[in-house]
Amino acid sequence: MIKFFKGVAHEMKLVTWPTAKQNRRDTVTVITSSVLFAVYLGALDWLFSWLTQKM
Repeated sequence: MIKFFKGVAHEMKLVTWPTAKQNRRDTVTVITSSVLFAVYLGALDWLFSWLTQKM
């Protein structure tokens, strides 16, 4: 078990962590994509609801 955790600690030292600027950019990308997708799905939901009420 100790050997496993030593291996994990060693591998974690080899990880290339993103910079704060990269994190900010990626976070903004995810939030923007989520909002756009939510608006798209909301518009489809409204359209289908409106169409079913007209029938």
